Amino acid sequence: MTMKEQQLKAAYRYRMFLTTALLTMMGVILGGCNLLSGPSAIVESQEGSTSTASSLTEKAKYHISWTMHQNLPVPQDAEMLKQVEEQFGVQLDIWNMENNKYESLLDMKLAQGSIPDLFRIRQPQDLLKYQQQGVLAEIPVETLNEYAPNLMRIIHEQAPAYEKAGVINGKYYGIPVINPTNIYRTPVVYRQDWLDKLGLPVPQTLAEFEKVIYAFTFNDPDGNGIQDTYGLSSEGMNVLFGAFGQIVFADQLYFGTKNGKKMIGALDPEMKEALAYLRKWYKDGVIDPEFVTGENKGGYKHLSHAFINGKIGMTSMGNYYHWIQDGDYEDWRVDRAGRVVKSPAQATFNVKELIAKFPDARVVLGRPFTGPHGQRGSKGNDMLMSFTAIGADAVKEPGKLEMILRILDEVSANPDPDKAASMSYGVQNKHWVWTPTEPRNIVIMPPYDTMFGYQNTIGANIGMTVPLKETGEREQWAATLHLDQDGIYNALEVATPALAKYGDALIRLKNKAYVAFITGERPLGEFDEFVQEFMSAGGAEVVKEANALKQ
Repeated sequence: MTMKEQQLKAAYRYRMFLTTALLTMMGVILGGCNLLSGPSAIVESQEGSTSTASSLTEKAKYHISWTMHQNLPVPQDAEMLKQVEEQFGVQLDIWNMENNKYESLLDMKLAQGSIPDLFRIRQPQDLLKYQQQGVLAEIPVETLNEYAPNLMRIIHEQAPAYEKAGVINGKYYGIPVINPTNIYRTPVVYRQDWLDKLGLPVPQTLAEFEKVIYAFTFNDPDGNGIQDTYGLSSEGMNVLFGAFGQIVFADQLYFGTKNGKKMIGALDPEMKEALAYLRKWYKDGVIDPEFVTGENKGGYKHLSHAFINGKIGMTSMGNYYHWIQDGDYEDWRVDRAGRVVKSPAQATFNVKELIAKFPDARVVLGRPFTGPHGQRGSKGNDMLMSFTAIGADAVKEPGKLEMILRILDEVSANPDPDKAASMSYGVQNKHWVWTPTEPRNIVIMPPYDTMFGYQNTIGANIGMTVPLKETGEREQWAATLHLDQDGIYNALEVATPALAKYGDALIRLKNKAYVAFITGERPLGEFDEFVQEFMSAGGAEVVKEANALKQ
């Protein structure tokens, strides 16, 4: 069903609700009139099915449009979605918008005059932009604390530094979404089987890294007798930039700190040295010539298709849980007899796709290599992952804001462990069970444990992430890899007025210049000229406001 069809269906149901209510009132007034008194009274639905009029009188009090993180579309009749609707007496209209294209799809809806009631803001720096556009409602703090008490208690207790991150001009517009697993930086991944074939170790320095990527390109690591492999593509470049202390390629402008002041990493003079390496590598044919279009070619955003297809031998894409190999650690599962037992972990996402194509392929997660000045790092995803806001139109309907907050509290921060788990993972003993030992963790039951995005297809996990510590075997494994070290995080997590105004254009300007420097289309001697262009296009104002902002 298309979004338009879903909206038409929702509108139809609402009209039917009003009609039924009116007819019921008429029946009461007329007294003894049997218009809608019996179960045999039938009303045709839009899709040709039938339902009793008595059920229509119990239809939703509020119709709430809802945006959320999605890997797959959420069916309107999804099991867990229906459970929430029945519990609160509402109709939820989930806006199915592909995560890869979320901002563009959302902006298109906004341009058409449609504002979601539960408003997910995927990039924290966009909160100010949407507030300035007038599409967000102020959320009175007292209302928030009264109707979402569990959610606000968790944020207050576990992430107090972010508690007021969604305040603009003294008013609350965004509930901060804090991701506790973002303490782990993006991994640095190599084809272990290629390294083994070439007799090379996991590189620890820039010089060793350069040796590896040249060998990946010219020494036939896949053994097919054809020179069709490359060292790296776009995501791997950030590890090189990290070896000079900055991150350049990201969804938002990445700020660093230098001499006690915030600065935009892409403008750091040391990036000229990093670009000189990339320029040479590109000229020598070591960088995938398709790096400009990125490593992901559609679908799930954390898949590196360039790596999966055996085109490159190094990347730094996705999160640690996208790179689990068979047997990396022992994890809980439900066996065929229905017992919860421990067994070797199974390959996930990128690795699963890779070994489907190349069964003998292996990967290794290495530490970011050091640069000439002793720096190292890969991109860190900020703890402030996103914001949950309320659309401006939601507050026009009395009581609707309070209802949305009640639902959000229920599905995101339920204090009952069983209910909280059900809101995220589905029905206990059908979709999941608890581990038999403490600390208790969720074990997904077959066949859902191998189904990509099953939470979306059953309508679970419609809430927001809360900053509760993860205690699972997977996170313990990530800690053993020291992924909580060497992360380079954005020094500016929220937007300023200038960043909201100029940010998108500045990102395009930066990306265009960097691509031109790497490919040789623009002389590297023009780097300082690029910096001046950037600053004149609003960058100077952005940097000034960033340093004036108290975080």
